[in-house]
Amino acid sequence: MPVGNKPAHLRHDLLKLGAVIAVALALFIAAPAAIAKTDVNADVDKRVKSILESMTVEQKVGQMVQGEIKSVTPADVTKYHLGSVLNGGGSFPNGNKLAEVSEWLALADDYYHASMDTSQGGAGIPILWGTDAVHGHNNVIGATLFPHNIGLGAANDPKLMHKIGEITAREVAVTGIDWLFAPTLAVVKDNRWGRTYEGYSSESPIVKSFAGEFVLGVQGVSGELRTNHQRVIATAKHFIGDGGTDRGVDQGNTRLDLDSLVEQHGQGYITALEADVQTVMASFNRWNGLKIHGHKQLLTDVLKDQLNFDGFVVSDWDGVGQVAGCNAETCPQAINAGIDMVMVPHDWKKLLENTLLQVRSGEIPMSRIDDAVSRILRVKLRAGLFEKGAPSSREVAGNEALIGSPEHRAVAREAVRKSLVLLKNNKRTLPLKSGQHILVTGEGADNIGKQNGGWTITWQGTENQNSDFPGATSIYAGIDQAMADIGGSTELSVDDSWTKKPDVAVVVFGEEPYAEGQGDVDTLLYRNGRKTDLELLQKLKSKNIPVVAVFLTGRPLWVNAELNSSDAFVVAWLPGTEGGGIADVLVADKKNQPRYNFTGRLSFDWPNAELNAEDSSQPVASLLLKRGQGLSYGKSRIVANNLNEVAMVTNPSTERVLFSGSVKAPWSAFVGDSSNWSIKVNGTETNSAFGALSVKTVDGNVQEDSRAVEWTGGHLSQFFMQSELPLNLSGLVEDDGALSMTFRVDKRPEGQVIQRMDCGYPCSGGMDLTRLFSILPVGKWVTGSIKLSCFSKNGVDLSRVNAPLLISTDKPFGLTIMDVRLTTDVAENTVIGCG
Repeated sequence: MPVGNKPAHLRHDLLKLGAVIAVALALFIAAPAAIAKTDVNADVDKRVKSILESMTVEQKVGQMVQGEIKSVTPADVTKYHLGSVLNGGGSFPNGNKLAEVSEWLALADDYYHASMDTSQGGAGIPILWGTDAVHGHNNVIGATLFPHNIGLGAANDPKLMHKIGEITAREVAVTGIDWLFAPTLAVVKDNRWGRTYEGYSSESPIVKSFAGEFVLGVQGVSGELRTNHQRVIATAKHFIGDGGTDRGVDQGNTRLDLDSLVEQHGQGYITALEADVQTVMASFNRWNGLKIHGHKQLLTDVLKDQLNFDGFVVSDWDGVGQVAGCNAETCPQAINAGIDMVMVPHDWKKLLENTLLQVRSGEIPMSRIDDAVSRILRVKLRAGLFEKGAPSSREVAGNEALIGSPEHRAVAREAVRKSLVLLKNNKRTLPLKSGQHILVTGEGADNIGKQNGGWTITWQGTENQNSDFPGATSIYAGIDQAMADIGGSTELSVDDSWTKKPDVAVVVFGEEPYAEGQGDVDTLLYRNGRKTDLELLQKLKSKNIPVVAVFLTGRPLWVNAELNSSDAFVVAWLPGTEGGGIADVLVADKKNQPRYNFTGRLSFDWPNAELNAEDSSQPVASLLLKRGQGLSYGKSRIVANNLNEVAMVTNPSTERVLFSGSVKAPWSAFVGDSSNWSIKVNGTETNSAFGALSVKTVDGNVQEDSRAVEWTGGHLSQFFMQSELPLNLSGLVEDDGALSMTFRVDKRPEGQVIQRMDCGYPCSGGMDLTRLFSILPVGKWVTGSIKLSCFSKNGVDLSRVNAPLLISTDKPFGLTIMDVRLTTDVAENTVIGCG
């Protein structure tokens, strides 16, 4: 309805949009795509009305529910009339991480046929499968994976975004999936946010220029989606303000007036809607204290009414459960606010049942249900789902040659080249030249998982190895091939050693993979002050070896010391599967001339201190480089050689996180028994050799942030976290530090449970925690802390700890672990005695 007919409290806020909304509406009125949509899809609304009139309330509510494939069978789809399923990050057909294209397609067919089955009273409405394809089809083995968005922002090439959208859609269509959850249109204002790399820029112009192009690449021009089998549905996310939360806290609070919110964080949505994006995902964050999943003003009054969005709004993973007065099983507030499809991965049956009750009681008006279902049907019709038939019958379905095809990889490689930002090139160390012998070293040199970052096969991007990326190229492999082509040579090392003295050393290092809130940090201090990478750079420099640093990162970080210790410094971001794109720019041709120039430019400011600029009393001084900066070959330097290396915070945290959402470097998680004492935890489920111990990825507070550890008994089995090299924890014990774990008991122990700390077994010490685990309430989250001094008294040499947490038993027992850390910040009421 017109603004003037709205309640008084909304009129004021909506009128405040002023020129921002006026411009947006003008764009929509003038947009040829929007006009074409009416002609091409002229019959859609008539068909929507006809289908809706024939549906029961059960069928309608079923269309609004989206469950996760691990929790939804094809039989469920038929019985409950489900409108959608999704596979979250790290979810695969039959739970198989290595699932082949044929397995994805077979499951898509099964869901489709189940949705079309009318034998049990179904309406015969095709199901819609959504997937988190955020830098390519990143859940599928062998797919083309592009640089994460932060790197694409540095490339600043909208037409390239169009091609990336096309390729991603094509590879998604091969697996029979019709809907991808991209693009992310976050404008990132605080680099401490764990999703910084999902944003193209800290300012809206690049985001605005990319959004429409990517959507057009995925969906095609208006109307094309209906008949083109290589197009799928795109999602503009996360509406709105996800990148603007206070202190960069994931799912936190964005505090802005409405004008500023739309101006700073809404510009990408304008071009995405102009390109006819069919779905919008609501954001987890709050706006001025209220969760957006329950915010009618933003979801309905602004997005649907003011911006004329006629597709549907989908919630994020259990996002409705965060609305005041709601949980994952019931949230009429969110549906009434404008959520059309509810993503409730595991508790969907309860939500469906409760929603039906709320519709019948009038708590959710039938008019709201009809509007939501009309929107869902409209999108399904525009996507041609009623005509395209079973997923396996479509044009590119099952064409495995398209997954990671040479043509697709060539575009990804181009994106890598264009994303690289050169910050330093003293003495023209780059490009690497013919005849040179190059040492390639560092943790990221031959690590395809690390160069891809989060949202890569698994949700966090962890627990992957190079063999999980057939057809991909590591950074070392790319340099090795390029040097061989010009008569040079390479040598791969894990440290500063070599068999032949190198002319130049290329050191590839950076952040470990992470996703969402698990990547939130308190400061921009690289690796929380750990110096292993810096020490490698310095060792090579001390041997008079010119050093090229290649930095893998999902955000700008304070790396002044690493810059000072490098002759050349390249920010490679998270480049994806095509590591050869880095060699394209770093390695010269046979005439020692650059094959490609550095054209990438920063799309974020780069810090000159570990504090975020907004937290510094001198924000200008805390910036080393500004957006738009970066070197090309032959250009003068932009950073000095003697940058400040003194932290503004004089007492950085000595806390060491072992597990928070994922296992943190340098730790890895293992299970073991007498058949094999050390099996690395990998994927969503890992079992010990005898099968008496399993570790599963589960939801705790948020998506897949915890590990359920279950002993069934019969064999002595252990779960532990260990690093390859021992760490010295003596400093922590001097500060009264402790090993702190947040967990819940799922099943009380039926026998003795030992928790211990190892310092290179048999150097070890621990205690019997059977009584503690026996008296704690089942199913309740608690935090327990054991002082490091206790472990020391029981025989642990704290100067060389390699496994700070090990739990073992031979009897049935179960617990779920959410967080493990070595810390000096210990609440007294969590301290467990030495026993």
